Amino acid sequence: MKRAWWVVITLMFALFGFAFSLTRAQDNGDGGDEQPAAPTPAQQDCDGIYMSYDFESRRKIYPFLKNAEKQAWAFKSTAHIVNTGTYELKAWKIYIGFQHKEILVGATGAVLMNGDDFPADVGNGTYLSGSGQTDLKTSISTAGDYTQIQAKIQLSGTMFGVKPTGVPMPKTIRLVNDGYKCPSPTNRKGSMYVCCVRNPKFKANVTKTKFLPRQKGDLTIAYDVIQAYENNYLAQVTMENCSPLGRLDHWNLTWEWMRGEFIYNMKGAYTHTIDYLNCIYGDAGKYYQQMDFSKVLNCEKKPVIGDLPREKANDTQVGKIPNCCRNGSILPPIMDQSKTKSAFQMQVFKLPPDLNRTALYPPERFKVDGVLNPEYKCGQPIRVDPAQFPDPSGLQATSLAIASWQIVCNITRAKTRKPKCCVSFSAYYNESVIPCNTCACGCSDTKKCNPKAHALLLPPETLLVPFENRTKKAIAWASIKHHHVPKPLPCGDHCSVSVNWHLLSDYKDGWTARITLFNWDKANFEDWFTAVQLKKATAGYEKAYSFNGTKIPKLDNIIFLQGLKGLNFLVAQRNGTKPEKDPKVPGKQQSVISFKKKHTPDIEVAKGDGFPTRVFFNGEECSLPTQLPLSRGNCHHVNFVVAIFLSLLSFVM
Repeated sequence: MKRAWWVVITLMFALFGFAFSLTRAQDNGDGGDEQPAAPTPAQQDCDGIYMSYDFESRRKIYPFLKNAEKQAWAFKSTAHIVNTGTYELKAWKIYIGFQHKEILVGATGAVLMNGDDFPADVGNGTYLSGSGQTDLKTSISTAGDYTQIQAKIQLSGTMFGVKPTGVPMPKTIRLVNDGYKCPSPTNRKGSMYVCCVRNPKFKANVTKTKFLPRQKGDLTIAYDVIQAYENNYLAQVTMENCSPLGRLDHWNLTWEWMRGEFIYNMKGAYTHTIDYLNCIYGDAGKYYQQMDFSKVLNCEKKPVIGDLPREKANDTQVGKIPNCCRNGSILPPIMDQSKTKSAFQMQVFKLPPDLNRTALYPPERFKVDGVLNPEYKCGQPIRVDPAQFPDPSGLQATSLAIASWQIVCNITRAKTRKPKCCVSFSAYYNESVIPCNTCACGCSDTKKCNPKAHALLLPPETLLVPFENRTKKAIAWASIKHHHVPKPLPCGDHCSVSVNWHLLSDYKDGWTARITLFNWDKANFEDWFTAVQLKKATAGYEKAYSFNGTKIPKLDNIIFLQGLKGLNFLVAQRNGTKPEKDPKVPGKQQSVISFKKKHTPDIEVAKGDGFPTRVFFNGEECSLPTQLPLSRGNCHHVNFVVAIFLSLLSFVM
């Protein structure tokens, strides 16, 4: 009897448990999937984009210091972006105003918008964009699916100067997408949140597609998938220069694969390293067990890609790609519109779980640089309308890419980065040449020289002599002119290219200058260009006699100069006539430039208006001297030493 009652009681508990579990499943609607935390009242009241930043933890790390300002702390925090409005958010971008000398080590679900790698110094704030999930759909279109309307960023890094009892929070957080307004965030202890709403006055570009419109930049990179298969695809990468002063020579392009992809083959370019070991010993080797990896081009996570030489353009194996094989040169549109692009194609293999034709993801963290060119900072890939290509059959038809992404790169100049070219000044009314600044392009070894001392004034003939051969003449000139000679002597400029701007004459109706380019590098510069900014004198520009000169007043008073046909080659430095005795000789190009005073009646040439305020060579902005030649009261007295030397130099060239 007792046993029967025990069976009845057991059955009752079992039925009760089944009913309870059934009720939970009905409430959840999907059989028990984990639901997100209940939204806060602020999130519930937000009709737009809700952002939050939650500080989680920190711990003291080595070295342990008594000075709290220098003590390092490892921290962890989380940022959330939730689309609580009725408009889909394309390519979300946020700003976090860090203020405690933070060094960001990782950010899962996001990347730095300036293209930097981790760890990155973000002590003055940083911009982040989505990685993987770049768009946030609406709750209406997804039936409240949090995986599609929310982005979660887990941040980790190091901070300094925070007291043990303090809660280190950023100054602010905000959404930086166009068309949204963000008020000041609400700050609670360890938490910060803000609701950004659409600006009713903002007029967005109306597009008929579901992708973002293409953006403008100094350099754009198109990543187009033109063929897609289950486990691989064919991509075409095209770089286009859109800046009138930007260019690339012997370019190198790199990116980071985020999903284990590898390059099987390539046409129109090559990888600097042919490496398939990472595939053999990695996940690719486990999945593609029957593949002959000796035929794979590159398995690096961050491949470095370079352009092919011109003689490979018609090679049936590695060439035959439109706009390929130009020896890494991408010119500005003002020079040659047909040479502003560089393209190549590659076959990319994928890994699980991306084994279907529509699982297409571009690489991220693009970087591009050249030999003596400006520095570019690239954003993250943005999905755009499929690119259009001429039909390969030759018919009057257009073929579309399967998927297209655009990467926008802009010229930037970091404060810590040294230029690669420099400028010297001279004038008809002063016997001395003001040389390039000390360490103008950086100094690697300062044990035997003074990197902070001003460069010694020089006699004109030393402009043709390498820095290491100038010492005796510079000291002798200082002795003649009674100039101070610091000890130790100033370091050199260490620049690959130098530009001399010489004020040649100044008369009633106009004035002239002579510009000379010196190539101290071992490489030639083909299709070179230089550009000078003369804020008060550009309007009076008349003619460049040995260069092809173009006035660009819309580009902040720039005069664009390039070599004439047959003179567009700035040769490399070469040995002297007698190498055992004579110093090396730089490659040179020179031209006289004339100006009229009709359109600049108030110009004061000798007092500074006749000297450029900015000088560029092949897109790189050069270092300018910190002083100008002094007239010393003899403005109208021609220095025959300088004039005769420069005339002889012009005759020899």
